[in-house]
Amino acid sequence: MSVILPPPVQAFFDATNAGDTSAFLAAFADDAVVDDWGRQFRGHEAIRGWNDRENIGVRAHFEVTGVEVKDGNHVVAATVSGGGFNGPSHFVFQIAGDHVTRMTITG
Repeated sequence: MSVILPPPVQAFFDATNAGDTSAFLAAFADDAVVDDWGRQFRGHEAIRGWNDRENIGVRAHFEVTGVEVKDGNHVVAATVSGGGFNGPSHFVFQIAGDHVTRMTITG
């Protein structure tokens, strides 16, 4: 399935799939928040720690299966594989300009 995502959201998925931590962090605003099932990580340092433990650090790979816009946010469905969580997941992205300002992960 071909899905068109806003550039910062596409950058998040591309960087994760490539294992590129620098590109991954560059997708986020300096004060961005990652909300992983209620656990919040704010700013690049905290997001890097989350990424090292639970994303690129466990070789996560995403296959995007759909996207819709709800209340101005991009809701992305993806199948996750790798050395951590595996299975379907949903990501709600808030973006401003060229960066993700908030990413919320849900089931």
